[in-house]
Amino acid sequence: MLDVNQIMKILPHRHPFLLVDRVLELEVGKRIVAIKNVTINEPFFPGHFPGHPVMPGVLIIEAMAQVAGILAYQSDESVRDKVTYFVGIDNAKFRRPVMPGDQLCFEIEAIGCKRGIWVFSAKAFVDGKVVTEAELKATFAEKQA
Repeated sequence: MLDVNQIMKILPHRHPFLLVDRVLELEVGKRIVAIKNVTINEPFFPGHFPGHPVMPGVLIIEAMAQVAGILAYQSDESVRDKVTYFVGIDNAKFRRPVMPGDQLCFEIEAIGCKRGIWVFSAKAFVDGKVVTEAELKATFAEKQA
């Protein structure tokens, strides 16, 4: 549905911090499915961990947040020229490690938006098994000069 070039028109992130490769499904205002191909060339693997590369959990959460940002952007025109800020990460669970060669599949659902705070249910899968899940909360603010 959206390739990496289209994603870069939505998100401000760039290499090495753009953590979404493709959007596969998008239901405006409701849900999104996207992927990240995890390769040994990721800049964090040499230090996390030498001889046993594991993707840091905080970066999986960040990737889920980027996917949620795409959903919000595609669902609400009022957020398109704004910057996204996390306001909460609840019930985060890391079920299994993510290694080079894995493909992360993110499934994000918009739970709602109240007083400018978006709430998302987020899950990341590898080979159909949940590796990470969390409830993400974000708001959108004017960019500072």
